[in-house]
Amino acid sequence: MTLLQHRRIGDIPRRGSSVPAEALAAAAAIVEDVRQRGEPALREHAERFGEMGPREPLIVERPALDSALARLDAGDRARLERVAERIRRFAEAQRRAITDITVAVPGGRAGHRVTPVERAGCYAPGGRYPLFSSVLMTAITARTAGVPDVWVASPKPGPLVLAAAAVAGADALLAVGGAQAIAALAFGAGPVRACDVIVGPGNHYVTAAKQLVAGVAGTDVPAGPSELLVFADASADPALVAADLLAQAEHDPAALPLLVALDAALPPAVDRELERQLADLPTAGVARAALANGGVIVVATLEEGIAACDTIAPEHLQLHLADAHAVAPRLSQYGSLFIGAAAGEVLGDYGAGPNHVLPTGGTARWTGGLSVLAFLRFQTWLEIRDPEAARALADDAAWCGRAEGLEGHARAIERRFTG
Repeated sequence: MTLLQHRRIGDIPRRGSSVPAEALAAAAAIVEDVRQRGEPALREHAERFGEMGPREPLIVERPALDSALARLDAGDRARLERVAERIRRFAEAQRRAITDITVAVPGGRAGHRVTPVERAGCYAPGGRYPLFSSVLMTAITARTAGVPDVWVASPKPGPLVLAAAAVAGADALLAVGGAQAIAALAFGAGPVRACDVIVGPGNHYVTAAKQLVAGVAGTDVPAGPSELLVFADASADPALVAADLLAQAEHDPAALPLLVALDAALPPAVDRELERQLADLPTAGVARAALANGGVIVVATLEEGIAACDTIAPEHLQLHLADAHAVAPRLSQYGSLFIGAAAGEVLGDYGAGPNHVLPTGGTARWTGGLSVLAFLRFQTWLEIRDPEAARALADDAAWCGRAEGLEGHARAIERRFTG
């Protein structure tokens, strides 16, 4: 039996950002409880899910984060700081690309200012795999955007998670996860201050809670189980294609590893490599389950392959193509693109620079990955310095008001320009 089942594009489910009804219902009860009762509810749910004991602190303050960093092995600390610096440099370049503007209008000027939110909550999963890399991706991006108060939330944080929060510049860490953490970040709970924006990947309950608090706080891209689509031709190394698929498959039994192959001889070779590499992979059980979700789509032409990739709109799109650089500009629907076999998707996971918090379930058709934009506001302004020069502007505004049946609007502007 082959691991990569042959599929058609229509067989690939468009999962969107939806969560199971039972997860949404469970999260709703927790979110409402934390909203109403605050810190006592937050602690009760954290203890109920085994995240902490009765007397353990909810919050890890900044001095304790710094201590965790200081206790790291020197080599581990150096690597952590190098990865953080690459993420920071990329985010800084993004921030420099976003500027204030001023535009002339009749009699004055208008524009926008780009300003950060006051407080950000950055979630990092702590279940099957505690993802300290997600602490770096979220908190560094928030701090680089200029957010003055940055909180991390992660259940049962280990030394690397605590150290990553310190390197990222977090002010404090909430040692709680799940829907209860998202609710605390949204509404505030005891020492936890309410956040303006909440970002970061998580399980169904985290995603459901983010949906429930949207509007109370801003939320980031819809993040579901990890996805990788490898687009490959006859030049591809089957062993490398298999390794890339397994790297994403081991994330979660619900992950989606896919291959779009331009060469019919490639899938059997990749399948043999998958079996070979699974033999000693510690996460083989999870990876096998995920491989059953995915499969292979064999296409006859490059154009058909491009169309398949754009239709699926995967979170990660890896190109194992002889002319990957020429094909890359022709692809338009993906969360993040990895051009050529050397640019392994795992480099994106672990701090080459671009953010690894990316849209899943086909939502890359309308949104992109986490960036400094998630923490920035475009605040517009208008100033009239010469009322006489602005008369045409006022006349048009008064006409619009009356045309919409809003006489008060028309009179309010005319009062400024009579006499």
